[in-house]
Amino acid sequence: MNQPLAERIRPQNLSDYISQQHLVGENGILTNHIKQGIIPSLILWGPPGIGKTTLANIIANESGRPFYTLSAISSGVKDVREVIEKAKKSGGLFTQKNPILFIDEIHRFSKSQQDSLLGAVEKGWVTLVGATTENPSFEVIPALLSRCQVYILNSFDKNDLIALLHRAIEKDEIISQKKIDLKETDALLQVSGGDARKLLNIFELLVAANNEIEVTNELVLSKIQKNTVRYDKTGEQHYDIVSAFIKSIRGSDPNAAVYWLARMIEGGEDVKFIARRMLIAASEDIGNANPTALILANNTFQAVSVIGYPESRIILSQCAVYLANSAKSNASYIAIGEAQNLVKTTGDLSVPLHLRNAPTKLMKDLDYGKEYQYSHNYAGNFVSQEFLPDEVKNTKLYEPGNNTRENQFRELLKQRWKDKYNY
Repeated sequence: MNQPLAERIRPQNLSDYISQQHLVGENGILTNHIKQGIIPSLILWGPPGIGKTTLANIIANESGRPFYTLSAISSGVKDVREVIEKAKKSGGLFTQKNPILFIDEIHRFSKSQQDSLLGAVEKGWVTLVGATTENPSFEVIPALLSRCQVYILNSFDKNDLIALLHRAIEKDEIISQKKIDLKETDALLQVSGGDARKLLNIFELLVAANNEIEVTNELVLSKIQKNTVRYDKTGEQHYDIVSAFIKSIRGSDPNAAVYWLARMIEGGEDVKFIARRMLIAASEDIGNANPTALILANNTFQAVSVIGYPESRIILSQCAVYLANSAKSNASYIAIGEAQNLVKTTGDLSVPLHLRNAPTKLMKDLDYGKEYQYSHNYAGNFVSQEFLPDEVKNTKLYEPGNNTRENQFRELLKQRWKDKYNY
């Protein structure tokens, strides 16, 4: 059987699993679950090629549970129900170790497919292990997500990837017979984009025809043609191209924005992923310099969610061009960051008495809300009073951006607060 290298050296136990020590280290969360024999339903979230499938197999092996797997790409509701029935039977009546049902790319499951899993998970017929490269908060239905623990797998670092190469050289039954000198690895790691599966596939291709080889950057770049690196919506370019897209919008270049948009569209990128990124950019990079941008981005997200390709490309392009041409401000983005840092450094400061709610007589007797001044009772619907805790009063967190709309905000704040916040 002609198995690829990544499959031949796939770890079979936790001790061989590279990286993710927060999950599988000596005191890792999953390590403790396995030791205790209690495996919750869980979602493994992380970039491609970091061992989500491998980890699911190891969990099943080390916990002694039957293992069933489905691919969200090719499985329908009927397939899900059939596997659940098999899993119920394999669990038997005399074992507490319910089978593990592994679903790769669970974010691709429709709502009806995810709904079909709820009963089995809730009743304990199966322990669900889902793998996803997308944020499960967006892609997994709340009812299912609430029944699962979400564990984040981190990208491999350079040392992890080099360790994988050395494992292949030392332990693979085919490659261990060769004389291989890893003189340079930078190009190999760069071409693989941190994807362990891609790294091992490229490495195997590189050394396949030689029994003795010195791996250098020049050799890798000469053997691995650039035209083989295409847009991979689950790989490194997925993140690099959307990064270029957002930075083009932030940099007010509509030409570059539609170019990178076209790259994603031609690569088959999920329309909702693109629209979601623009929704974030509309707030983070444009904000109150043009609040209409957020409305347009939200309408774009709603529209492409029901339309899809090919027509949605027009809507995406309209939004991208609008955002790129819009005035820019990250003032609100900076303000919430400053506020969060202030909260972290000052802790849970008490709410001033005049701002507290007073639904009971006791609270009123304690002067809750006593000196609060109702803004609408004053001219211009404004009266100067303190809204921050005493310990941080007069702290300015929001600095208006230098654009037409926020300069208007600045003047209004000066009129209202005088020198309090030094606008």
